[in-house]
Amino acid sequence: MTTPARLRRAVRRGSLGVDLWAALNLVGTLVRYLSLAFLLPIAFAFGYDEPVLPFALAALITGAVGFALEAATRGHRNAGIREGFLVVALTWLFAAGVGALPYLLSGEDQLTRPVDAYFEAMSGFTTTGASVLTDIPSVDRSLLIWRQFSQWLGGMGIIVLALAVLPRLRVGGRQLFEQEAPGPEIEQLAASIRVTARRLWLLYIGLTAVLIIVLIGLDVTGADRRMSPYEAVAHAFTTMPTGGFSTRPRSVGEFGAASQWTIALFMAIAGANFALLYAVVVRRRLAALRRDEEFRLYVALLALGSVVLTLELVDKGIHEGEAALRHAVFQTVSIMTGTGFVSADFVTWTPLAAVILIGLMFFGGSAGSTSGSVKVVRHLLIGRILRRELDQTIHPELVSSVHLNRRRVDERTLRAVVVFVLLYVGLFAVGALALMVDAARTGLSLSPFEAIAAAATTLGNVGPGFGFAGPVGSFEPFSDVSMVVMTLLMWLGRLEIIPVIVLLTRSYWRA
Repeated sequence: MTTPARLRRAVRRGSLGVDLWAALNLVGTLVRYLSLAFLLPIAFAFGYDEPVLPFALAALITGAVGFALEAATRGHRNAGIREGFLVVALTWLFAAGVGALPYLLSGEDQLTRPVDAYFEAMSGFTTTGASVLTDIPSVDRSLLIWRQFSQWLGGMGIIVLALAVLPRLRVGGRQLFEQEAPGPEIEQLAASIRVTARRLWLLYIGLTAVLIIVLIGLDVTGADRRMSPYEAVAHAFTTMPTGGFSTRPRSVGEFGAASQWTIALFMAIAGANFALLYAVVVRRRLAALRRDEEFRLYVALLALGSVVLTLELVDKGIHEGEAALRHAVFQTVSIMTGTGFVSADFVTWTPLAAVILIGLMFFGGSAGSTSGSVKVVRHLLIGRILRRELDQTIHPELVSSVHLNRRRVDERTLRAVVVFVLLYVGLFAVGALALMVDAARTGLSLSPFEAIAAAATTLGNVGPGFGFAGPVGSFEPFSDVSMVVMTLLMWLGRLEIIPVIVLLTRSYWRA
């Protein structure tokens, strides 16, 4: 472990193994361009005659910080593999700080404390969807649309967006892409990583636009008059990134069945591998869905969860008929993909339903999707590793390899999967324990199950928990210490742990 004092001395001597200034220079560029994101809420503020100043000041501050970082580190522009880890980790910390500025500058009573504003912003950019808001209808529409838009920006990834639009990032671009893109790996769609990133973003934008049009169509045709154009845009911004922020206190439960089925479908799409979706949508390779083993398991898990929940809801008389099927499917898709929308208050469901939903938080969507958590492909590979170990226990002389989609998976990838899962479970346990200890310290009424749910939902970037942090509740009762713990869990979960843990090793900083 490198101490802060040693790190400072190494920086002064220029003897670090990583070019700290090159990393900060690139972060400055990304932050500077992020200031353009405030143009959208500014437009909404004008349209709804709401205060523009919070967004204008936030844009100025963000631009100034970005320019200052670039100016202070001018001449250091060669970010490589090592610097990529630091750039990705710092960019998400800075993005949350930038996202918190409008909350603090708006004077919104529910977000006046920096720890709350930063938590809300980190929840947005990491597409978690956990919120400290207790009175959503009182918040300005322009501020809510910024909240929604922050999830849309974080969904496909700020780094991936930057790779698509900034020529500068051709240097070290592959390392940045691989460390930021969720999942063990993502199929490259072109010879250039920049072209791959651009194609993924164009698909992401296209699917978002289609969802907006479909949702507005529900309003126009009378299928759901509650889905206004504003609501359509707001919820499309948080459906495709599997984010889950809503402009309504009871989330999607305040809309009609047509809207809920539509959003459930697009959540399922967003939880699939975007490289696979590109092959299907653009290249018309429909057979790719059938051949992809991760996708088949993903669909099977969604179907299994939906069936079990439907049977439980009907058996216990909570819902009947179409409503039981709709709520079961919606919550299965929402929780497993890490979106976090709710169509009903599942806290009032049975203990079995609660256990199923908590379990789904640990699956996640596909690698290369916008969802969080462990990812289906890792579960698939862990299962095959276990099967191989059992086979070799029975037949010690057996030499076999693990395959995925008829391709041999190298042992280094398998080790990385095992390490990630162990780290994930360890961080989850530490996070849940920390929340329990802090709750006991502050006198907060928090059961072990609620602490487990809070740790699982923040580390997995899912959103709602149980108890007071349930689907129609808020994380506001947690203390500042717990808020910091959960903010760190969201950050670690979005970056998939390894890029952050690497920064804490001595070898990373050695020359």
